[in-house]
This record gives sequence, structure tokens and C-alpha cells, in this order.
Amino acid sequence: MKLGWIGLGDMGQVIIPRLLAAGHDVTGWNRTPSKAGKLLEQGMAWADTPRAVAAASDLVFSMVTDAEAVTAVALGDDGVISGLSPESVYLDMSTIDPQVSREISAAFSDSGLTMLDGPLSGSPVTIRQGSASTMVGGDRTAFEKVEPVLHDIGSKVSYIGPSGSAVQMKVAINLTLIVEMVVFCESVALAEKGGVDRAVAVDAMLKSVVASPVMGYRGPFILDMPEKPMADVTLQQKDMVLALEVARRQGSPAPLGAVANELLNACRGLGIDHRDFVTVFDVYHMLSGGR
Repeated sequence: MKLGWIGLGDMGQVIIPRLLAAGHDVTGWNRTPSKAGKLLEQGMAWADTPRAVAAASDLVFSMVTDAEAVTAVALGDDGVISGLSPESVYLDMSTIDPQVSREISAAFSDSGLTMLDGPLSGSPVTIRQGSASTMVGGDRTAFEKVEPVLHDIGSKVSYIGPSGSAVQMKVAINLTLIVEMVVFCESVALAEKGGVDRAVAVDAMLKSVVASPVMGYRGPFILDMPEKPMADVTLQQKDMVLALEVARRQGSPAPLGAVANELLNACRGLGIDHRDFVTVFDVYHMLSGGR
């Protein structure tokens, strides 16, 4: 397949080289063209609009910030919908409101075109390891057509169900991820307050029954905060607020998510929201009497 990629952020920067290494031709576009530099050097082609990307591709991916951005690249002037052929597939990997994803998919269907929602659960770390997970919602036949390409991104690929169901699942997973890391910070702060060395506490947690992949690569940030965050408080809180809004609309209780969101708010109040969101530990540390 000839592939298109819209959105050359941190995830695109690590996914596209995997697709190129697998032998695919990739044409890319980004609102800020300067982000394409390293990818162009690795063999990615450039198109001037999402429409042009779609016209050159059998399968078009998008991974952009929010629902407004997805709507713009998919349905806007020179959007994917105006360049995609009936034989091609558009797959959006962004984490957005499932309701908005279904509305965009319906617009494609009304035009005789196919859109899938295919959010990725992982990080640049898991993508480089080849262990990222992709979940797909929408037409099953279209999923089976593009599934081999998804395995070139990561080893775990799942068909979830009808349109919007995959991004619904991603919202639920992100809720777990954030709450899990917030309680990890809480637990380390509790251990440290009781006299356990912080590094020893982190090591013990990561060797315990509660350890998980995300704890494994993110937990050590408590000891050595990266200069460039994997996902800062603002970005991660976007996903939490989305989860809480979806939960409110469905009438689905999410009390732990609401509490975790308040910890993210505290990071913002302290002016540390530019750091990776594991900086929640610093909130606990200060509340426990630390500096």
C-alpha cells in the first residue's frame, strides 16, 4: 500500500520510520512543515495538503491533537474527504471524543468513502520496541484490508467493533493510565514519608505485583524528570477531561478519574504543568511537608 500520514508530532516521528523500514512509500503533511525535515531525509515524500496526501495514498493515517484538528484535516477545505478514492481507507489514530469520531465517519460514509478509528495505545518507547497496541473501530472488511500495515507499527492489533468503539476504548484506557500513575506517585510519597528512600521505593514498586509497562518506563521519572516530557500535564489532562466528559454524558461514574484530575489541576496551580505529568509526585511531596 501507498501510505499517507497527517500529523508529524512526536508519535508520527517514530511511527513513520517504522513504516518506511517495512518497505512502504509514505507521503506526509503537517500544519508546521518544519517538523518534516528528518522524515524527508529518511525517505518520506511531502504533500502540500491533506487532500493531496489522500489522493496519493491507499491508506491515510491522521494523528493530531484534538477533535477540532481531526475535523479540519478530514472534512475541511482540502481535507482528506476531498482527495480519498472509494478504494482507499482513512484511519484516524487521534484520541478524540467518540461521538465526534462517529460524526466524521458518517460524513465519509455519506460520500461513499471509508473511515476507521484506530487509536494507538503506547508511547514513543513502546513504538520503538514494536510493542504498541492499535485498536480499530469501523467496517470489519476495511480493517482486515489494512491490518497488515498496522502490524508494521506494533505487534498488538485488535478489532474492537463499530465506528467509534475503538476511540471509546482508548478513552477508557487513558483514564486507567492516568489514575494508575497518580496512585503510583501517591504510594511512593507514602513510603518516603515513612522513612523509605525514594529510589528504593520506586525500585520496590517496579518489582512488585502492581508493576505495569507504563510504570516501568514512566515511574523512574520521579527520580530523574526528563527535560522533554513524554506527555506534559496539559496534554495528559486533555485526555482526562475527555474521559470525564464522556463519562458524564453516558452517566458512567468516574470518581477516581475526577480525583486524579484535581491532582493535575494542582500541578497547574504550582506552575509545574510543563513537566511530564508524573510531576504529580511533587504535589504529594509538598503536601507531605517536603520542599
